[in-house]
Amino acid sequence: MTLSPPLATGEVQKVATRAAYGEALLALGGQRDDVVVFDADLSGSTKTKAFGQAYPDRFFNFGVAEANMMGTAAGLASLGRQVVFASSFAMFATGKAWEQLRQCVCVPNLNVKVCATHAGLTVGEDGKSHQMLEDITLMRAIPNMKVIVPADSTEAKAAVLAAVDIPGPVYIRLSRASTRVILGDDYRFELGRGTVLRDGTDLAICACGVEVAEALDAAELLFAKGIDARVINLSTVDPIDEELVTAAARECGAILTVEEHQIRGGLGDAVAQAVVKHCPVPMEMAGMDGEFGQSGPPNDLLTHYGLDANGIAARAQELLRRKG
Repeated sequence: MTLSPPLATGEVQKVATRAAYGEALLALGGQRDDVVVFDADLSGSTKTKAFGQAYPDRFFNFGVAEANMMGTAAGLASLGRQVVFASSFAMFATGKAWEQLRQCVCVPNLNVKVCATHAGLTVGEDGKSHQMLEDITLMRAIPNMKVIVPADSTEAKAAVLAAVDIPGPVYIRLSRASTRVILGDDYRFELGRGTVLRDGTDLAICACGVEVAEALDAAELLFAKGIDARVINLSTVDPIDEELVTAAARECGAILTVEEHQIRGGLGDAVAQAVVKHCPVPMEMAGMDGEFGQSGPPNDLLTHYGLDANGIAARAQELLRRKG
């Protein structure tokens, strides 16, 4: 697997993962007539609009009625003939419709794929009301739900194309902001498998979503200081890649997790459970620690909360002092 050209080459491409979702849906629509798409009055923002225009007989807009949308998705999926992709902003898809996702989708283990956009701190100026920072926790807590947080648009498209053939409920967390494309065209997504993007032995930085690019940049900053950091993309938060996490703990002796999400119940907790079970080592979790986000430009918010490359590098150095 190759990475896209690094920042220094001047060939950086930025694409929002929600845009890749829209492209993947459109492709699926042409490949399979069993794919049906639901939206909750946000098709322009969630990027399902193109599918609706191309395949209007398989696209349904439910208005501002997310709970009804998820219940209907479950009903349609229960017939066993359609794969339903249901979309809204993460705040509404997981917050307003949590009961329906649990009771109607996950209890009967139905083939519904929830693709939620505008997740995380990088929603930016919309502020705390829309910066969904608890959705990974909410989805991880429900049995049968698989949770995927793509690192970039390449992985987002690959994950959506793979999700159509993954049995049962899937949650895919997508970004509003355009972020750096870091994975090469040869990347292949596999549920439950993480990827080592940069090798190292001093510590491992495990990240998901938009934080993967920041973790790679942080590793470069650390390398300039004589610290060799391994960077792991854990896009499948549930089921977590316990084998890869355990190997990182054993070989590096310390793990830092990074996510634009509450550290309670998120990626950090998923990694910690694997570490405690198989190979306890010093750990730190970078993320939102029990507070809501502020309104502001996405990059400024990452810097403010210590989730940019400089903040991650600083946390890594603190962790290494604990490692001794």
